[in-house]
Amino acid sequence: MTRKVLITGSTGYIGRRLKDLLLHRSDLDLRLLVRNKSKVRGSVLQKVTVVEGDTFNQASLLEALQGIDTAYYLIHSMGSDSDFEERDRVSAGNFRDACIEAGVKRVIYLGGLGVKETASAHLLSRIETGEILSARPDLLQTIWFRAGIIIGSGSASFEIVRNLVQKLPMMITPKWVNTRTQPIAINDVLDYLADAIDIALTGDLIVDIGTETITFRGMMKATAKVMKLKRVLFPVPVLSPKLSSYWLILFTPVPFQMARALVEGLKSETVVLNDHARTYFPRITPMTFEASIQSALEEMEHHHVLSRWSDSSAGDVTDLRNQDGISNAIYRHRRVFSLDGLPRERIFRSICSLGGETGWFVLNRLWQIRGLIDKLAGGYGLNRGRRDSRHLRVGDALDFWKVADLQENRRLLLVAQMKLPGKAWLEFDIQPDQLIQTAHFHPRGILGRLYWITMLPVHQIIFGKLGKRIIRYAAELPPVTD
Repeated sequence: MTRKVLITGSTGYIGRRLKDLLLHRSDLDLRLLVRNKSKVRGSVLQKVTVVEGDTFNQASLLEALQGIDTAYYLIHSMGSDSDFEERDRVSAGNFRDACIEAGVKRVIYLGGLGVKETASAHLLSRIETGEILSARPDLLQTIWFRAGIIIGSGSASFEIVRNLVQKLPMMITPKWVNTRTQPIAINDVLDYLADAIDIALTGDLIVDIGTETITFRGMMKATAKVMKLKRVLFPVPVLSPKLSSYWLILFTPVPFQMARALVEGLKSETVVLNDHARTYFPRITPMTFEASIQSALEEMEHHHVLSRWSDSSAGDVTDLRNQDGISNAIYRHRRVFSLDGLPRERIFRSICSLGGETGWFVLNRLWQIRGLIDKLAGGYGLNRGRRDSRHLRVGDALDFWKVADLQENRRLLLVAQMKLPGKAWLEFDIQPDQLIQTAHFHPRGILGRLYWITMLPVHQIIFGKLGKRIIRYAAELPPVTD
């Protein structure tokens, strides 16, 4: 008999991969609760039911849960503003109550390892979320997985470790590098989550998952070994969490707020406290830490990064609509360029190659300086890069931009995520014989207007040359081969 399964957070790092895994099962009828339907690939839309909404909208939540047997709760507010704890509490409470009202039989939740007494604010919130979801065992069964650092291509933890090891032959490290943890490979996490649908169980269950116990120092040493690099670490007792966070943002893709949350979490041990993974899921043997690093590196090498930590972002950058606010832009800088007889497909490929290792074609040094300023101001900066060097999809991060709309061979709309006194978009509109490139800006107060006026000469140079370089790069692209 086909069972109905709901996945929340299905456009995030874990949820996107879980969705792809469960799509291979013919015995499941999948439903997704998303804020923005356009972030779901067209091929997936044909195989699932999608409800637009979130856990703060009761009507959409009840619609999504109607007739559901098992519901995944893969939502958290990592990196959001100071009210994340209350948002997490309200979200979890709304979801639990709606599940009970809809007659859902089982909720599967992925939280974090750790104990309340020593947990950071974000880890504590993950623990409280699990407690809220499982607060009514008489009416709703909850399987609560607790994982530490998740290692996989595109995960924040992996990208931090890989970037530090790759860029720094010698590292001055804080004392928290000796904190014990039990990381786990993303594929093992997915196996546990998927098998939890079928497990025969009476009552609630908390399952701690992880591989061998290791310190953060050991993780960096092991990563260097896999990458065939020699690295030296010098631990010192004086590096505060704030200083450590600045250290991370300079050499890794994560912004300050997320770096701070991750560093705070690393100060306390996150180790497995029960043996339920082996007891209830005996078929799963977690791969070693070194094997998980090797697997993640191979996925990157072969362009198989299915999801990335930046797929979902908390706060006002979450699931942006393709036209949110753009019609309210006060300032616009528009340039029109001839396609020089080139087909639309080549122009589109050229545009979609922007950012990341390719750079921005024009005055890359200025882009890098702007990215560094953004990083130091708490933004994403340029070194966030992109998930895939060749392909984009709605919701992808592109340096300090996010893909808000993508229409094959016709349009790319990027919304700015850098720190700005206003809201900005960069639009590429490909017409049959011309490329229309438009920078849109909606200022916030006097400061926003001064910012636009100050930057106008720079915009004149950059945007005047960018379209020409896009056309030139398109002409040099090799033809697509099947």
